[in-house]
Amino acid sequence: MPGRIFRPITVMKKVSSKMGKGVIMGKRKGFTLVELMVVVLIVTILAAVAMPLLSGRIDSSKWSEANAGAGTIRTAVRAYFAENPTAAQTLSGGLDVAATQAVLGFSAQDLSGGFFVPGDYNIDSVNAQGFATITVTGGSLPRSPAGSYTMAANGSWNKN
Repeated sequence: MPGRIFRPITVMKKVSSKMGKGVIMGKRKGFTLVELMVVVLIVTILAAVAMPLLSGRIDSSKWSEANAGAGTIRTAVRAYFAENPTAAQTLSGGLDVAATQAVLGFSAQDLSGGFFVPGDYNIDSVNAQGFATITVTGGSLPRSPAGSYTMAANGSWNKN
């Protein structure tokens, strides 16, 4: 057929989908509302699972400050015991008392941290070998954790 112009025919492949038959490939742009809702649901479930785990870790890190402070007090009591064994065994009470701080060689700021203050530390007793049992009680500062821990004479750190 001379003189006749042939135009190429564009054939688009049709595929079937759950949304209906005859959806032409290449026309779909973006995500459906259902797909977005599923993603939001998955992220919400992951966040709900992760939050309690993270809050427990935050309190644990706060109590590590108290553990370090109690260890420092324990070392100071042991050093004081080496110099004066009889007087060291009579040490007891809170470290908010300036006289107790002075005997152990602490200044007012030495035991002040981000979550605990000197009044949170209490020397319960000192044994015959010079090792102190120290109780730390939280809650005195707005961000400090609640509860109390004890550093026993053998150095173990236990929640009360």
